[in-house]
Amino acid sequence: MGYVFDFKDAGSYDAWFDKARNKYCLDLEIKLMLDLLSPEKGQRILDIGCGTGISLELLLDRGLILTGVEPSLYMLDLASKRLGNQVDLHRGTAESLPFDDNTFDCAILFTSLEFTERPAKAIEEACRVAKDNVVICVLNRYAPLNVLRRLKSFFMPDIYTQVHFFSIWELKQIVFAILGNVPVKWKTTLQFPFVYGRIAGFFENMNIVQKSCFGTLIGMRIKPVPKFRTRPLMLKVKERRVYNPTTGLATRMRQ
Repeated sequence: MGYVFDFKDAGSYDAWFDKARNKYCLDLEIKLMLDLLSPEKGQRILDIGCGTGISLELLLDRGLILTGVEPSLYMLDLASKRLGNQVDLHRGTAESLPFDDNTFDCAILFTSLEFTERPAKAIEEACRVAKDNVVICVLNRYAPLNVLRRLKSFFMPDIYTQVHFFSIWELKQIVFAILGNVPVKWKTTLQFPFVYGRIAGFFENMNIVQKSCFGTLIGMRIKPVPKFRTRPLMLKVKERRVYNPTTGLATRMRQ
């Protein structure tokens, strides 16, 4: 299951975005996710590890059928207050999703894979329930800001102590091990995490800049192989007697 947010974590998570700098970072991260997701009206979208519903909130007015799954009751409670009855919320883990194969068009793992105990299993489950796209957004191991976060959490334990930071190559290796050589597209954002504003945002949104391997957040889109559950068919068999003139005997044949 991995790390599950408690009551204190849930409150701190939402409060973190009240600061202007953090809100600026979230806007860039959400934009990257939406660029990779490219949602279309009527699609069924699953947010795995939906937390307090921040990543789902911006999808509400797009004519989508939204579902969220989250292991923390405290996070789900805040998500329910934020989203109301516009999103179908479930309690569950990323490694064992309570949905049938191909239930959704797309699945999202937005800064939630880092907290799973078995990330490969979580990706496998996402690809099982989503038939078109899986979008993964994770914290980059090699980004300057995340290097500082890791160093700080080593001396002063915080939420980042629980995080597994990924690299682009590690994510690709997991995906290819599960699915084979499927189409994968990736970008990063927050190349300049220590400055923010209109000018910084302009450069952050340039395609050539987002191909850097050192952005704070990695966004990766996967085209999963659709799963089709099969079952044996019952065939009706009739027997008839056939006369064999050579032997002079009648034998039974099935048809």
